[in-house]
Parts: sequence; structure tokens; C-alpha cells
Amino acid sequence: MQNLKKYLLLAVTALAFVSCSSDDDNPAGNNVTLEFDNTFKNTTIVLGDAASTSATMNTSAAGQVHHFSELKYVISNIRLVKDDGSEVAYNINDLDKGATVIDQSKTATLRYVLSNIPASTYKQIKFGLGIKPEQNTLDQVRFPNFYAAAGANDTSMMWEWGSGYRFTKIEGFYDTDNKTMSIHTGSTVEGTKGNTATYTQGVNAYRDITLNLTTNAIVGSNAPKIKIKADFDKMLSGKTNTITLSTGTGGSDNATPNIHTAAQMVKFVDNFGGNGTSDITGMFSVTSVEN
Repeated sequence: MQNLKKYLLLAVTALAFVSCSSDDDNPAGNNVTLEFDNTFKNTTIVLGDAASTSATMNTSAAGQVHHFSELKYVISNIRLVKDDGSEVAYNINDLDKGATVIDQSKTATLRYVLSNIPASTYKQIKFGLGIKPEQNTLDQVRFPNFYAAAGANDTSMMWEWGSGYRFTKIEGFYDTDNKTMSIHTGSTVEGTKGNTATYTQGVNAYRDITLNLTTNAIVGSNAPKIKIKADFDKMLSGKTNTITLSTGTGGSDNATPNIHTAAQMVKFVDNFGGNGTSDITGMFSVTSVEN
């Protein structure tokens, strides 16, 4: 009987050792954390109303001062690229599990955890700014969690006319007299309003981002943190377009969404997310990888 107790004790001890070793080799369930820093150049943005003295001010290449009271954008279609060039897709067909709204006013949204990533060495990250055309419908049944998060009263990442999601939503003020600035981007449809059977793709505002990591992210023995900077200085002073804000009702006026045309919106889209050819990074860059 004593020998049996000894064997049982040894077996339990061995099992505990294996369990501890497994946890040590696979920290946080093979998580990769994406941490977003929204900046003007290298200064993290502080939001504020028109009269704010603490809001982060920026000056564009065209000389316009501006600051933000609201800053939100959608990230989806996330893929990690291994050292050998193969890709690991992260819930790319499930907005509930693989898409998120980054909201500068909510600190918790600036960190997005990818779970159960295959152990490997990764050299790049790819993701979408916005939502792919085939998924860009307000689908409360298939993706109730993302639908609720995007449609919350303090988020409002849905077009009022109901054809899809907003991809970026910027509210703020510009020039020394603090004129209203309201920059909303997202894909559009053409057709008869309210008759979805007539809808066809208008402007495709989705942009696919590819970023090289500063050092390889090692998943398996580590749970890496990838720090990504989104430099909103490029909103007006981008690689593709230098934009001057103007308020009015003309075709070139662009400071408010009820006025600016799709052609004006695309200039912002290309600055935020790149033009898809000569620029595939837009305002984004990886600043560090912590293994």
C-alpha cells in the first residue's frame, strides 16, 4: 500500500511538472498584443473641444492648425507573416473575433490581443483599415458583437443611410477660429436609396496595410507585443496628398462629410491607408516589438 502511495505521488508530481512546463513554454496561450499609439508626428494625441487648452495641436504642411475631439478607426482582416513568407490569418471572416474599433477616448481599445497564434517567427503584419467589401454590411445576425460595438451611441461607426460601416471618424477643429472639421471615410454604394437590390459598389475605401516588424516576433516561447504608430499628421500631410481644409458647398470643399464629395474623401483615404500601389503603409508604422 505504501508503494502504491509512492507511485501515485510520483505520478501527480510528474503531471504537475509537465503542466508547469507547458504553461512556461506557451505564455498567455500564444498571444500577440497589438498596441496602437495615435500621434501627430511623434506626440501622442490628446483630444479636446474647441476651447481646450490641453488638446494636442498640429500644423499641416499647408500651414493649417488643427486638433481632434474624436478619433476612431476600424481594424480588420489581420494576418501575421512568418519568416518564410507564409501567412497566418486571424479570424479574417469573423468580425466579432477579428475586427475592432480603435477609439482614442477609450484606453482599453488601444490594445488588441490576438490569441492562439501558431508558434513561429513572424516578420510582418498585415491588416485592413476598414472592412473588405464582401463583409461591409450591417449584419447584426452574423456579427452581433461588432455590430453593437460599432453602432454604440458614443462610437457611431455606421453610415446613417445603412449601407455599411464608417472606417475612420475624425471630429475636431481647424484654423485659429476653430472651424468645425468632420472627416468620415468608408466605402460607398451607388443605386436607389433604400432599395438594396439596386446597390452596386461605389468607392472602395478599404485599404490593406503591410508593415515590416522592427525585429521578428517570436511566438511560442514568448507573447510578443507589437507597437503600431498611427501618425495622423498624414491626414492632411500624406505621402499621396497634401490637403487644405475648406468649409463650404463647392465640389472642392472637404471639411464636413455632408459636403465633401467621394473624390475629396478618397484623398483622405489614401493618406490614412495608402493608395494600395506605391504606398501600402499609409499613416501606420511599427515602432517596436517586445518579445
